[in-house]
Amino acid sequence: MVRSKLHIRALTFEYNGVARRELEAAKEISQAAGIGEHRFVRLPDVREAGDISTAAFNGMPPTYIPVRNAIFYSLAASYAEEVGGEIMVGGHNKDDIKMFADATPAFFDQLERVLRTGSTILSRKRMRILLPLSGMTKAQVIKRAASLNVPLGLTWSCHREGKGHCWECEGCRARVIGFEKAGVSDPLRPQGRTGKIS
Repeated sequence: MVRSKLHIRALTFEYNGVARRELEAAKEISQAAGIGEHRFVRLPDVREAGDISTAAFNGMPPTYIPVRNAIFYSLAASYAEEVGGEIMVGGHNKDDIKMFADATPAFFDQLERVLRTGSTILSRKRMRILLPLSGMTKAQVIKRAASLNVPLGLTWSCHREGKGHCWECEGCRARVIGFEKAGVSDPLRPQGRTGKIS
């Protein structure tokens, strides 16, 4: 049996508080990967926990977005239905699963069923949500990416605005720890910053 070549599309969400450089990095990575179509969806009214004044989010990372993955994957399903897509692929890793209930395989199993139930087209295509990194830690993902010559210098982790990483926010700290555990040199980290971040 001969399989036809997959037509891969990318979807990036532009929500309130997302760093402009993160969006630029998404575009650069998409271009480097030769993605045929990369769509940006603007969600100006979707906010992070750090921007919401309620005690309900105490203890949550300031970048947490309430029911984020239900929102994002519902929009991705709409996109898939529009373009005839059959597979949605998410990059959630094992570290995400430990922190967020909506990053677990159980959540995505249920969501896949709900999206198929709500769409005759997706049901007919037996649309699937694949999470190829869900069994790997962030460090393992970085190590695997380096072995595949992924252009890690194009990636972006900082949650703050600026031309470079701040190396202080939650995203930067997780990046440093991930690269150090992977034993991989971070092409974006300044030479002088070699000590561990606790």
